[in-house]
Amino acid sequence: MEHKDVYAEISSIKNMMERSTKFISLSGLSGVMAGIYALIGAAIGYKLLYGDFDPYVRDYNEWLTWQLLAVACGVLVLSVGTGLLLTVRKARRKRQTIWNPTSRALLVSGSLPLFTGGAFAMILIWQGHYGVIAATCLIFYGLALVAASQHTFGDVKWLGICDIILGLIAAAMPGFGLMFWAMGFGVLHIVYGTIMHFKYDRENIA
Repeated sequence: MEHKDVYAEISSIKNMMERSTKFISLSGLSGVMAGIYALIGAAIGYKLLYGDFDPYVRDYNEWLTWQLLAVACGVLVLSVGTGLLLTVRKARRKRQTIWNPTSRALLVSGSLPLFTGGAFAMILIWQGHYGVIAATCLIFYGLALVAASQHTFGDVKWLGICDIILGLIAAAMPGFGLMFWAMGFGVLHIVYGTIMHFKYDRENIA
């Protein structure tokens, strides 16, 4: 019994130390919602590109580029807004704050690859290299997740790795960028968010 008590105490201390150095207020449901927003955005993007779901792409022009960019920005705003709302709610339920040294370290780690990827994507748009924009978004987003994962749940790293792999495949198949974008930002987020919800969130619901 004494050995079991010692092991239990060590395990408890280990969990407390991990919680103090990891940002654990991320909501799995926010990942699911981000995936749904991405799939809706992909459907709108497909409609803009192919009209009434014709197999042939419309003539690509600057106006169409701005329309697609507006859809992507809308998906981003909705995803970030929902993520913040659900994360704040989860943190309050656990009597934690979302703005602390750990969350700041998470943002710093993920910001560099994320903003670098965003700037690179804008350069590609400016130069007219539309075929690899989806791949660029997936690769740099995946790199941002891997970099930030050291400050939160390890599951985030695997989502990032999957996005990087999808991005590399998309780069080799530029004609299917929208499909890979939907898979990476839509399907993978829903799968990841569902796993996170059942693994970490349900047990904390009052």
